[in-house]
Amino acid sequence: MLLSIISSSAISSSAISSSAISMVTTPGLPQYGASIVVGLIALLSLKEVFSASDKWNNSLNSSLNLAILPLLFCFAGILVFKVSTIIFP
Repeated sequence: MLLSIISSSAISSSAISSSAISMVTTPGLPQYGASIVVGLIALLSLKEVFSASDKWNNSLNSSLNLAILPLLFCFAGILVFKVSTIIFP
């Protein structure tokens, strides 16, 4: 009897805390917004530096574009999310 009361109270307290956590955190891209922006800035500046050097070739351009494009889409998604939360609270 005592064991069932303790286990049921532990289950209900964990359910309450997990629902409180899920209500506070927003799922999706905005969690990693800072790292995406930092990575995008770093790759864009690296591309700019390499394009001015003599080591620039088509293969390097394609490789950097391959890394930059998904980050650019994520940045656009974060931007749309942030603007929509401001416009539609």
